[in-house]
Amino acid sequence: MNFSPHIQKIVSLFKGAGKKNDSIIQGTPVLDKSYIPTQSITPQERQDSTIKMDDIFAKALSLGASDIHIEPEEEGLLIRVRVDGRFIEYGHFSSSEKAPLIAKIKILSSLKIDEQRLPQDGKASYHDILTDKNVDLRVSIIPTIYGEKVVIRLLRKENELIDLRSIGILPMNMVKIKKHLENQFGLILIVGPTGSGKSTTLYSMLSRFDPEEKNISTLEDPVEYRIKGVNHTQINPQIGFNFADGLRSLLRQDPDIIMVGEIRDTETARLAVEASITGHLVFSTIHANSTVNTLQRLTNLGIDPLLITSSLRLIISQYLARKLCSHCKVAYKPDETIKKKVLSRIGKYISEPDELMFYHALEGGCEKCNHKGYKGRTGLFEILEMTEGIEKMVLSHASKTQLEIQAIGDGMITIKDDALIKVVLGEVSLEEVLQVLGG
Repeated sequence: MNFSPHIQKIVSLFKGAGKKNDSIIQGTPVLDKSYIPTQSITPQERQDSTIKMDDIFAKALSLGASDIHIEPEEEGLLIRVRVDGRFIEYGHFSSSEKAPLIAKIKILSSLKIDEQRLPQDGKASYHDILTDKNVDLRVSIIPTIYGEKVVIRLLRKENELIDLRSIGILPMNMVKIKKHLENQFGLILIVGPTGSGKSTTLYSMLSRFDPEEKNISTLEDPVEYRIKGVNHTQINPQIGFNFADGLRSLLRQDPDIIMVGEIRDTETARLAVEASITGHLVFSTIHANSTVNTLQRLTNLGIDPLLITSSLRLIISQYLARKLCSHCKVAYKPDETIKKKVLSRIGKYISEPDELMFYHALEGGCEKCNHKGYKGRTGLFEILEMTEGIEKMVLSHASKTQLEIQAIGDGMITIKDDALIKVVLGEVSLEEVLQVLGG
């Protein structure tokens, strides 16, 4: 008898269930022992879970959190929120509160309530009564040995850092970006680790264009923010709709400006490069840890060096660092050794080097920063421009060191120098820079 692939998979699991080497028997159990069937959750428990979730959301949003983590423990749940990249503990819930709370989240995000064995992804919307604005929620649930772990990403529909100047780009780098945003075609890439603010930078650049004058389209996974007049498209790899397919179709939509959420493979890279050469301004991100490594990453994806130099206009590498609280930061004079090292790197950007001051966070902070000493985050940037010198280097297959030397000679401010300038400006602490970028 022929069964569907889904049924065959289930049958194959049962066939091997009695074997000693069966991963189901030997592996870690994923079914939460505290699981309570949906019908066993009382109306009062449902009401209580709604109140608890409202309180969690209100606290997370008031702190400016990016994520809510609901983590099962042997006894109960630990709730944490991520603020400025660091965790703040919200509190613990008892074992009896676990099932109603998880069920509430699943209902909110249209997920299967009785599915505990497999990961689930969902989305929802929450109305923040304090700001009278809606917040999009991206929900991820995965089974653990103590139950289901939930992570909720909070996506504010109106991006607070939509202006490029607000995200930490120095004036000299703004000049480069503005110049290339005025081009009719070309490729601009943004690179950095997960959670480094790449999406914010992409949206900040897109928001500078007038949708009434330009046909602006995006391909995203997921759509994180919505800009009025921009055509946002959510890709769906599960049904075969990936970035490459979307980009191929999008090019038949008469676009002026295209944003591709991420270049993940050779086909997407090739299409993005071709689109940027044939009269479209293309923005995207790619996995690389520096501007120079991005050039080699494109080569590794099979893009011809000649096409790279013909299409690429800017590479923006970025990290995020916590900003010092402007109300309680503490000024101090660095020792002479550190001062000399800093001036040797960024002395030309400092008007009064003899008066050089650094700042650090006040221990215990103040009320304005929730007693953390830090409030908000800013970007640390490195922007590589495709100059004639870089073109020659790429075409001659130069090393990363040679490319970096050429880029610096052509006016690139390295990410470490960008960070040191912000240290001197009192925006970030030296300790934070060392933690984010290393020595």
